[in-house]
Amino acid sequence: MPRPDHRPRRAHRWRGHRTGRSLPPVAGRPDTECRAVSDREARARVDRGARGPLPSGRGERPHRRRTGGPVRRRARLGRGAIDVTAAGTPSRTHTAVVRRADGVAVEQVPTPRPGPGELVVAPLLAGLCGTDIQMLQGLRDDPAPVIGHEGVARVIAAGAEVPADLGVGTLVAVNPTHPHDPSFLLGHNVDGMLQERVLIPATAVRAGLVLPVEPLPELELFALLEPLAVIRYSLALLRTAAPETLVVYGGGTVGHLAVRAAARWLGPEVETVLVHRSDAGAEWSRSRPYGPATVLGPREGGGAAVAAAVGGRRSAVVIATPRDATIECLESVLKHLPEVAMIDLIGGLPPGARTPLLPGADLVSIRAANHAGSPDPGRASECGTSEGFNVRLTGHRGVANRHLTAAAAELSEAPERYRDLVTHTTGLEAAARIMDRVQHGRGRTVDGARLVKLAVRIQPEAEPSWEDR
Repeated sequence: MPRPDHRPRRAHRWRGHRTGRSLPPVAGRPDTECRAVSDREARARVDRGARGPLPSGRGERPHRRRTGGPVRRRARLGRGAIDVTAAGTPSRTHTAVVRRADGVAVEQVPTPRPGPGELVVAPLLAGLCGTDIQMLQGLRDDPAPVIGHEGVARVIAAGAEVPADLGVGTLVAVNPTHPHDPSFLLGHNVDGMLQERVLIPATAVRAGLVLPVEPLPELELFALLEPLAVIRYSLALLRTAAPETLVVYGGGTVGHLAVRAAARWLGPEVETVLVHRSDAGAEWSRSRPYGPATVLGPREGGGAAVAAAVGGRRSAVVIATPRDATIECLESVLKHLPEVAMIDLIGGLPPGARTPLLPGADLVSIRAANHAGSPDPGRASECGTSEGFNVRLTGHRGVANRHLTAAAAELSEAPERYRDLVTHTTGLEAAARIMDRVQHGRGRTVDGARLVKLAVRIQPEAEPSWEDR
């Protein structure tokens, strides 16, 4: 019913929202007053994805459906926080892809409420990475039921004492690895991005792990942001060896990113060799643009073929394989490229991993010596081989914010070099089916195409099916 003065009721906005400033305290009201949004603006946030800033101006009177549909209302979820669904009503549960011992399912889970220093973000897109696949297949014992540490989100609720540049509506990426607090490893021991709402704890917010980001040319490119940051870290370490040839073991997303970024971050004169563990993967790589100079699979002859491709040039090696294959690939390098200048162990290692070809070398400690960008410059260990050669070994876990920033700039400047690595785009329901397929070892071919990178759009009103890609 119209108000007595016949003026329509209007939703209000904080004038400081676009700049991240808080609304000044108003007499008689706490300085943590919630911000209400109209139905129209809330729907626009979802439809807009990651394309730009929030609409300007004042909101409009919310539409009230005769069928009892959702209407605008204010909802407190904690001190200084508000959480609304795309339709504008308070959300008590949300959709998540949950992994169980017997499979993967889409479930409704409780929606978190941010406490002091915490954020709740709404992922727009999440990526499924090689580490996630290892977790699905039981190769890792990380406890988080909801996985996923790659992607992009919008801040939808903020607790007290959150930095002003992380206000509601801010487009953000989350650095998944805390440099000092092992209790935060997004998607591993803290529930990850494959859900509609994610609570970011205060320890991560205080450490600056939530980064405001600019939109990329395509939303799906955000699925490559964190893995490309891993390669930025790797190539910065290997650059000190001044390689003429970069040999990459591993035909997943990280391996392909390494050979494509090498020309831009190591120099156009550096030759690249990509070594696959399957002939089907090698064939896929040969068919792609911006691929390596040489692609080798099992049928090309293994380590001897790698040595022939290097041809005596000064080489560096990236091992970007699942943890159950890292030692095998490392031993192949030591046997066939004994004078390799430097080896980066990106691939995980099982506890206590060692090889008789490197007597006394503690590989797990070598890999962990560089963590989340520290120290800078990174460490490398010189190890003696059983054949009397010396080799420099390095490795790293996590990335620093500077690596994510460099990766974002690269994806913005040269999206054409990387976009085809996102081979499948889905919604949450279809993602769960693909993850269940992967968990039960039914191969890497989905819908007739090789699965390299799965990008999952997490938008309640627009969830495309992977069959429709």
